[in-house]
Parts: sequence; structure tokens; C-alpha cells
Amino acid sequence: MSDDDFLRALENCELLAREFGHTAHVRAAYLYLGRTEFAGALARMRHAVRNYAAHLGKPDRYHETITVAYLALIHERMYERGDGGGWESFAVANGELLDPGLLRQFYPPDLLESQTARRVFVLPRSMPPTAPGGGHGLAAKISSSRAALEASRSRCG
Repeated sequence: MSDDDFLRALENCELLAREFGHTAHVRAAYLYLGRTEFAGALARMRHAVRNYAAHLGKPDRYHETITVAYLALIHERMYERGDGGGWESFAVANGELLDPGLLRQFYPPDLLESQTARRVFVLPRSMPPTAPGGGHGLAAKISSSRAALEASRSRCG
């Protein structure tokens, strides 16, 4: 299925449930990021996934933290490594993104499974010193931002 046909089928709720597993979620995020900036891609992804879940009679399946975190990781890979010239090449070059358990490197299970994380984006609580694939990555950026915020709070209070 072409990229355009895939997104059209997702947005029109024409995909079978078995056709929209984790890899298909990553593909949709990749395609949206290739067509617009991060905020626009996130808005389109949220809308598509929420509508699709509601169509399947499972509106509670949407998970904000997983959606935002994966979109950010995909965006980071696209920035650092390029878009691969298309979905299939990108997927091969960034296979770690196809692991549904990838976020366990950034989030403790109880946090990721919480209703708070399902409803709103929650920053990671425990992070490795570097993101998968090397480099400083999203986790280190968030950790650095948290440290700066904590330091500014202690100076101001």
C-alpha cells in the first residue's frame, strides 16, 4: 500500500485492526512528520489515532505519552539520520523504533501504565545516560532540562 493510501485508509478508518499495530503507528508518525512540522504532525497523529480507536469501539486505547514520546523519537531520528528516502529504508535504518517496548528505557512501567500518562504527556522519570543508537538524544535533553529547572527553582526559592 502506498504511503498516501495508507494514511487515507487510517484517516478514513478503513484499516483492519490487525493492520494497525505498532509498526503501522510508527509508519503513520514518520509520514506525518515528513509532511509537516512537529506540532502539525502531532495534531494529525492524535486525531487519526483517536478517531481510529473510537471507530473500533475502543476510545480508551489512545495513549498520549506513548504517542508524543514516539513521535519525538522518530522526529529526532529523522533530523539526525535523515528520512532514509522513504518509509521502508527509514524503518530498516531505525529498527529500534519498531520495538513496542522501547519506551521502557525511559519510563518505569507503573508510570507508563498510569491514567495520567494515558491522558497527558508525562516526561520520563528514569532515563539512560544516552538514547538508543548513541548520542545524547531526547532523554539526555529532557534530563538536562529537568536539572536546569530544578537548579533555577532552588535559586529562586
